[in-house]
Parts: sequence; C-alpha cells; structure tokens
Amino acid sequence: MKEVKIESKLYIFDSLKETPENIQSLMQEAIKARENAYAPYSNFHVGAAILLDNGEIVSGSNQENASYPSGLCAERTAIFYAGAKFPKAKIIKMAITAASKNQKTSEPIPPCGACRQAIAEYETKQNQPVEIYFMGEVGKVMKSNSLANLLPFGFDSSNL
Repeated sequence: MKEVKIESKLYIFDSLKETPENIQSLMQEAIKARENAYAPYSNFHVGAAILLDNGEIVSGSNQENASYPSGLCAERTAIFYAGAKFPKAKIIKMAITAASKNQKTSEPIPPCGACRQAIAEYETKQNQPVEIYFMGEVGKVMKSNSLANLLPFGFDSSNL
C-alpha cells in the first residue's frame, strides 16, 4: 500500500475590498445575479458571474422548482449560458456569492459537486484553468487558481 497526499493551495481575502478591482466588479455582477435567484424552497440564493476571454461577462442565479431539487445552480446556469452564447470563448474568472434567507452567510461558500464537475469540463475543454472566487453574503473571499484545487482526481473525457 502507498499513501498519497493531496494538497490544495487557496488564497483568502479578509473582505471583498481586499480583492483586485476587477474581481470586486465581477463579484458585484454575481451579487446582482444572486438578487435574481428563484429559491422559494431552499431560501438559499446564489449568484455567479463569469469573465470570458472576449471581455464579455455572463451571469446566472440558481433557479428552483417544485420538483426540488431538479432546478439549476447559479454556476451551471452561467456556464451553460456562456457555452451556448459564446461557444468559442474561454472562461477566465468566475465569481460566486451565496446568501441564505435563514441566516447570514459570512464564510466562503464553494460550488457544489455538480457545479465543480461542470467547471472541470470547461477547464478540460479550453485546456486552461478557471480562476474561481467565492464568498458568502459578507466576509472573506476565497480564491482558487483552478478547479483542480477544489476537485482533485476529477472525472473527464479521458476516463471514458
């Protein structure tokens, strides 16, 4: 038997104000998207904003329905829209913010497993990492230089 050690390098900013101005702007777009979330069942509102290499910013919010949980997360809403509208563009950066109607979210909230897989697919497709910033409603912002830090041993087309 052999032991394998996995390490991830993430960066933590104490607040959104500590991030670079372009990230503050991108996160503001995610916050606007979060305000458009349709989450009557979970009361958990998420917004995502994506910066593409063509300069476009695409955003999305989570969308639930009565057949809960068959709705769509904010990250996948934004990613799939970007892929449909700008199929040749690469995703450079992604900002994600989440807020609960039940409590104040002050810790960084990362993408769920399904969203991690979708982001991983685009990193593979474009052969380039996606810089990901995520936060709660307020407080710290976490940065990952690649989805690989959040999803080691990812599943991709090479496994098929």
